[in-house]
Amino acid sequence: MEEIIIYEPDSRKKVGLFKTWTIFFRNSLRFRELILEVFKRDFVAVYKKSLFGVGWIILSPLIGVVSWVFMNATGILSPGDVGIPYPAYVLLGTSIWGLFMGFYSSAAETLAAGAGFILQVKYPHEVLLMKQTAQHLANFLLSFLLSVLVLLLFGVVPSWKILFFPILILPLFFLGAGIGLIISVIKVVALDFQKGFDLFLGLVIFITPIIYSQDVNNELLRRIVRWNPLTYLVGGTRDLIIYGYMDHWPGFIFSAVLSLAVFIFAGHFFFVSEQKVVERMI
Repeated sequence: MEEIIIYEPDSRKKVGLFKTWTIFFRNSLRFRELILEVFKRDFVAVYKKSLFGVGWIILSPLIGVVSWVFMNATGILSPGDVGIPYPAYVLLGTSIWGLFMGFYSSAAETLAAGAGFILQVKYPHEVLLMKQTAQHLANFLLSFLLSVLVLLLFGVVPSWKILFFPILILPLFFLGAGIGLIISVIKVVALDFQKGFDLFLGLVIFITPIIYSQDVNNELLRRIVRWNPLTYLVGGTRDLIIYGYMDHWPGFIFSAVLSLAVFIFAGHFFFVSEQKVVERMI
């Protein structure tokens, strides 16, 4: 028996917060083949006409690390005692930061990435988030393996607790994807909003202990770092991999709960708003 769908004005506003996520997961399972096919198409297309191909996934983080290592070597940057060779420390930290930024960027481009399909084919648009996330994770996996290799080359053996890494990055996904989903809706109406927020995130990396130790001397910076959720989500995850322990578990747990709350709200906001937004894209 075929499913009967009744369309009503503003019907999505009547859907509760938690029912939104029931619909989201049901659609993700139902359209898993579409997610897979679009993922394969877009992943290959990104590197198909590139001279280095997937090599850029490895080159990009290495090029970024060179600048921080150079500033550290010249004395411009004073990272403090990080406990391991600085290149390994900053490469792992920036890789995890890049994972968060990738989650954010993938979600922020959810509607834009499927604009062609959205205007021609009827399907649940939330599956685009799954495709975008899968594509980013595939890219990140190679750069993360490079980071682990660099650690080993410097004589740093990751803790066995690296096995918990897939669980530890869930809050990063919740926070990054949650913010990105909100941006994906707002940018259709006000593109400048995303540009401004991208600039803001470009500054946040400097108040997150990624390129320096969390034990900084400046009292003001120390306070800002303490109240920054990414301090625990990025720095705590890195510390558990390198040292085998996390100094601030309460901060990590609080930040993880906050990230989940942001994601739940953002998913509902996206679900309720995206039909109106798609009309603005026509």
